[in-house]
Amino acid sequence: MATKFNESYTSYLQWKNQPISGKPIVSVVIPAYNESERIVPTIGAMASFCSGLGVPWELIIADDGSKDNTVQIIRNLKMANVRVLVAERNGGKGSAVRRGVLAANGEYILFADADNSTPIEELKNLLDKMDEGYDLVIGSRAATGAQEAKRSPLRRLLSGGLRWIVQNIFRIGVQDTQCGFKLFRREAAMRLYTAQTLMGFSFDLEILYLAGKFGYRIAEQPVQWVDAPGSKVDTTKEAQRFLRDLIRIKINDMRGVYNNPS
Repeated sequence: MATKFNESYTSYLQWKNQPISGKPIVSVVIPAYNESERIVPTIGAMASFCSGLGVPWELIIADDGSKDNTVQIIRNLKMANVRVLVAERNGGKGSAVRRGVLAANGEYILFADADNSTPIEELKNLLDKMDEGYDLVIGSRAATGAQEAKRSPLRRLLSGGLRWIVQNIFRIGVQDTQCGFKLFRREAAMRLYTAQTLMGFSFDLEILYLAGKFGYRIAEQPVQWVDAPGSKVDTTKEAQRFLRDLIRIKINDMRGVYNNPS
């Protein structure tokens, strides 16, 4: 056990202090808005685990116009393979993720939330699933075997209702569109995020709708998920926006907005 720990720590120190040579295999993208209290533990957890994967990887923090000192905190860590993308103003979570994904260099690109609600250790399961030939593997709190903790009854109720609408009315064949833990093959990520038009909370929904439309193979992987304290999501307002954006996506499709993706 001590030997394994020493090897992992050595890998972490090398990743922290020396820029990787060549292209990374894995890129991890984290959108961040006023995350000064949570970003360091999240970076620490991700750096510790991913450095032990045995492949070159990079971490991209896509700041969304934070008004606190999130950006400076990240820069002060002086990590050689961490990039911070700074936005002049708040553009929405979807905007931050899009900038991060399109800037990523990895063969596999993971989008993960800044609160680490889905532990980064779940990435190994997503990568293993990807090996079965999928283009996208999304973390799911609804798939058989998933575990949720500390989720309020209101959020459970609203999420269940929205999932039913997504599957039965809009016919999107994914049980959990909103879990902030999604892995993409590079080609799929570039095409999908280039075609993206929604920059707010519901951007995931549009990305998965487009993935189905473009014929990509999607798998849902059950994950552990903990409702981390300090969430900035207003559940009721976001549910309303979610329904509005569902309709907007359908209208976009009928108008041919998605017909000529890059």
